[in-house]
Amino acid sequence: MTATVERPARQRRASQRPAALSPAKRKAARKRAVVPYMMLLPGIVLFVVFMAAPIVYTLYLSFQKTVVKGLGLGSGARSQVFAGFDNYIASLTDPAFAASVGRVLLYGLILVPTMLVLALLFALLLDSRRTRARGFSRVSIFLPYAVPAVISSLLWGFLYLPGVSPFYWIFDQLGWDVPSMLSPGLVIFAIANIALWGGVGFNMIVMYTSLKAVPSEIYEAATIDGASEVQIALRIKIPIIAPALVMTALFSMIATLQVFAEPMTLRPLTNSLSTTWSPLMLVYRDAFIRDDVYTASATSIIIALATFAISFFFLRVVQRRAFGQED
Repeated sequence: MTATVERPARQRRASQRPAALSPAKRKAARKRAVVPYMMLLPGIVLFVVFMAAPIVYTLYLSFQKTVVKGLGLGSGARSQVFAGFDNYIASLTDPAFAASVGRVLLYGLILVPTMLVLALLFALLLDSRRTRARGFSRVSIFLPYAVPAVISSLLWGFLYLPGVSPFYWIFDQLGWDVPSMLSPGLVIFAIANIALWGGVGFNMIVMYTSLKAVPSEIYEAATIDGASEVQIALRIKIPIIAPALVMTALFSMIATLQVFAEPMTLRPLTNSLSTTWSPLMLVYRDAFIRDDVYTASATSIIIALATFAISFFFLRVVQRRAFGQED
């Protein structure tokens, strides 16, 4: 009886096993499994070569230093040794680094809120039903973002120079004594204006795209209830696109911490900008002018960690309010 009962069960288990694949089918299955990785391989190689490897090498250099023996002459007079945290301590205690961080923080307080407010205002105006020539307006606002930072800095730099600027010629004709935008007290606003001119369009497109994704029935229901355009914007549109606002704010803060092209391009036009005006300019000076790649690497790591910390803290603060509706 036992053998009679167990035999059908064994037969059922044997019938449930997958049939053995032929060699050709196994080869085809292996090819299908490899294809996704082959398609990802170029991206992985580019990431490793141009992103991961430089980061690892920079981290390695930040813990190194050069020791000079004697007069520094000969093949063995200079050697690279482990420096511990000496480069990080030297970077953090450098008065030029602290001053550059202070300038960039002030620059961010001027730039980021102004940029986000203007981008949001333009996005709301373009999304309004009363707006005309939306296509032309979108292109006009977004077009400055397509101009490279070096080109826009040169363009605005010559507009800031009193000797060649048409604006200062008009001011002279009107008898107005207008100070130079490249003076020590105004140069930070001059740099912020260049970044503002180029960055508003990108942020506006992100916010406007988020607004277009909102169902129109919501606006129609609010209009039927008697809500005005301003009330719809303040109570419906802005809360709904809060994730887009957070994303643009995060990108703007990261770009602010990494400001380099604008002050570096304007520096030959004025004496108000030092070689260490921003932290990245300090890195450039140490690496390519002083030939101190070790301190420059340590400063770069500090900037990267600070950027990560600020981004993480910002997202932790706003994620519950901005992304709570998506949970």
